[in-house]
Amino acid sequence: MNIFRDKIINGGFSVTAELFPPKGNDASALLKKADFLKPFVDAINVTDNQRASMRLGSMAVSRLIKEMGVEPIMQMTCRDRNRIALQSDLLSASALGIENVLILSGDHPLNGEYKDAKPVYDLDTVQLLTAAGMLIKGTDLAGKNLSGTPSFCLGAVVNPTANPVELQIMMLEKKINAGAVFFQTQPIFDVSQYEDFLGKVRPVTGAQKVRILPGVALLKSAKFVKFLLGLPGVNIPQATVDRIERAPDQLAEGIKICAETISRLRGIADGVHIMAIGMEEHIPEILRQAGIKSK
Repeated sequence: MNIFRDKIINGGFSVTAELFPPKGNDASALLKKADFLKPFVDAINVTDNQRASMRLGSMAVSRLIKEMGVEPIMQMTCRDRNRIALQSDLLSASALGIENVLILSGDHPLNGEYKDAKPVYDLDTVQLLTAAGMLIKGTDLAGKNLSGTPSFCLGAVVNPTANPVELQIMMLEKKINAGAVFFQTQPIFDVSQYEDFLGKVRPVTGAQKVRILPGVALLKSAKFVKFLLGLPGVNIPQATVDRIERAPDQLAEGIKICAETISRLRGIADGVHIMAIGMEEHIPEILRQAGIKSK
């Protein structure tokens, strides 16, 4: 049973986490983390060559963790493949039993380790969501009928802290109209700001029962906070920065802040997407402090 998909369709507080495939074909460490997280999360995102860095493929890793009884959310970027390959990979994922697909643009190669790589971006996220929806209905982008059709739970991303936020809301509506039923967001550190965002999008999301899972990140150190503040679209309140910088144990304080954020979000959000970024062993403690029991 796909618990994640059931909660997206019927309601319920969803908890997801995120794992990065390795640079190599040895997925044993990732699979160990996935098995460890299994009692605590409804699904695990598997990134697709994140930060424009070559890694083991999202589809392969998604299948491996599914075989362990962990529900994957396969990320698929528009960056690396044309419409032929994208549709083929969607069908291939479906044939492997992968149902949850998160569609996003993908970081430009200039931001990664292959700066001379040619970006494709043949389809944008709205067009790829549309293509996935057509596959579900039985045809491809060329209008050809399929022999066997996939059943996807389609997702996309939105950034509630972007400026202007109206552009994000416009894109969110387009993605919903193209078939997205769930969204995950950039890390949220200011819950009040997220509440304001929800108020603006509720007329769109509420009518169509779309679920939004705000991202929450583990601030493991002052150095990591400084790194995040250098990224576009990330807003960390000064009070939070000060707490980390002054804490005698910065990791413990980061865990506490993450748990407090989740606790506040429980009353207003459809779930949370936890980004522990290499420190997934602390997710159970974060959830415990947030008052969320394991499955």
